[in-house]
Amino acid sequence: MIAVDSSVLIDLIEGGVDADAAASVLRGALHEGPVVICDVVLAEVCTALKHGTEVLPHLEEAGIRYLPTEARAALRAGEMQRRHRQRGGRRHRTVPDFLVGAHALLQCQALITRDAGFFRDYFKGLKVIVPQGA
Repeated sequence: MIAVDSSVLIDLIEGGVDADAAASVLRGALHEGPVVICDVVLAEVCTALKHGTEVLPHLEEAGIRYLPTEARAALRAGEMQRRHRQRGGRRHRTVPDFLVGAHALLQCQALITRDAGFFRDYFKGLKVIVPQGA
C-alpha cells in the first residue's frame, strides 16, 4: 500500500507544471497495489480546491482510497513533532506534516511526496517516492 501526499494530488488535480510527473508516479503506484490518502491529505486537498468537498469521489474513481489514521500513527506523529522542536526545528512544520509521515510509515509501505528531505529525515525506514521533475 502506498500513501500520497497532498502536494502531489494538488499538482495532478490543478494541472500545474508537475502534473505529468504526478500522474506518471501515481499510475505506477496503482499498478503495484492500493494507493491511499489519510485524513490530513484529504483535508488539505479539500482546502486547496474551490470545490474540494467533491474531490473524494473523483479520487476513489481514480483508484485512490481513503485510509484513516490509526491511533498509533497519531501518537508517533506527536512524538516526532516533539523531537523536531527539541532539535530546534522551525514552527512551520506542524502536526499535519508529521501525521502524513507517521501514517505512511506505520500503515503503508511508501509515500509519494515532493518533500522527500523532511520525510526521510524524520521517518527513517519509510520508502519515499518523488515524482520526476518535482
